[in-house]
Amino acid sequence: MKKTPFTTKEKLEEIIKEIPTPFHIYDEKGMRENAKAVRDAFAWNPGFKEYFAVKANPNPVLMQILQEYGCGVDCSSLTELMLSDAAGFHGHDIMFSSNDTPAEEFVYADKLGAIINLDDFTHVQFLEDTLGYIPETISCRFNPGGVYEVSNGIMDNPGDAKYGMTKEQIIEAYKILKQKGAKHFGIHAFLVSNTVTNDYYPSLAKTLFELVVEISKETGCKFDFINLSGGVGIPYRPDQTPNDIFAIGEGVHKVYDEILVPAGLGDVKIFTEMGRFMMGPYGALVTKAIHEKHTYKEYIGVDACAANLMRPAMYGAYHHITVMGKENSPCDHKYDVTGSLCENNDKFAVDRMLPEIEKGDILFIHDTGAHGSSMGYNYNGRLWSAEVLLKEDGSYELIRRAQTPRDYFSTLDCFPIYKEIDFDLKK
Repeated sequence: MKKTPFTTKEKLEEIIKEIPTPFHIYDEKGMRENAKAVRDAFAWNPGFKEYFAVKANPNPVLMQILQEYGCGVDCSSLTELMLSDAAGFHGHDIMFSSNDTPAEEFVYADKLGAIINLDDFTHVQFLEDTLGYIPETISCRFNPGGVYEVSNGIMDNPGDAKYGMTKEQIIEAYKILKQKGAKHFGIHAFLVSNTVTNDYYPSLAKTLFELVVEISKETGCKFDFINLSGGVGIPYRPDQTPNDIFAIGEGVHKVYDEILVPAGLGDVKIFTEMGRFMMGPYGALVTKAIHEKHTYKEYIGVDACAANLMRPAMYGAYHHITVMGKENSPCDHKYDVTGSLCENNDKFAVDRMLPEIEKGDILFIHDTGAHGSSMGYNYNGRLWSAEVLLKEDGSYELIRRAQTPRDYFSTLDCFPIYKEIDFDLKK
């Protein structure tokens, strides 16, 4: 699959005149088309809802676009709950899936009427002690342990993950929750990350559907929903084949009809919590080449760094790079593309074959719409970059301004030194 930017060099040059690089840019048209496809792929299930994983991209403008297609939000912290509430998500349109959860976050989630998804068996008692009761609608997170295989390939190792309950724990949890007044139940599992296969969701669905049938018989709990969580990935590399959301949806439908319907559970709603699949391909980090270095390797230094996109430095993750205006030029130069952090892993690419890059060239780093800006940080005093929405009509909108030095120092307002800093750098 050829990686093609969703905008042009000319449009980026227009934006850069007003908004300096680096910045993240998002493709409204692509985002809307994808959200509609997800909705249509699961339309066979009347109660289907995608709960967008806010952690992937906590920008309210983008969240509200997804809301137009019936999406809810999946939150994992107090501030994500606050943001979602302010953006217009309320009640059961919010799923609160957290771990090692502070008491005040459970209190706030309950205040908003969110569906609380318990990560651990001990949280049953902790939640009751915190709220003074158990909500009527409640969910629990399952971890099957061991390794998880799809199509005879090992995908991940849930047994080594900190999330979820064992089978024995989750069955006991439902029994206790029912005794304590819960009436409507859900189950949730997140077993692998960024799968590029149409088999994962159907395989996970089979695991959860069979478990729900067993739990229903043993406990008498009435399951309202089964949450397949996230894990549906995107093709970061050009040689990967994208997931087919319609094939995935139909695969889940087939297992639903085989397992749940004969068990009298044909009214159970299917939920998903995708972040990367919903937003990843529809964002990019736009940066300029500002330096070149010729030592033991050939380096191109850009004005972005790992503080703007952590994944390559943290995971060694691949993000494709297009040199704008040179899309059809031969990739006959080998570069490390680096940022300015005082860390040797601050590299967007290592030994990457690219067209010849000159200072001033615009680089389009693909697939940063999820876990891009949201994973930003301030190491070395580097500041978060702006976010721009490329609208369907070709215009653009600044949807988050760049962080400023004043923002960075604002939490030092209790120290005299804060008053001595000159923030007017243009003098």
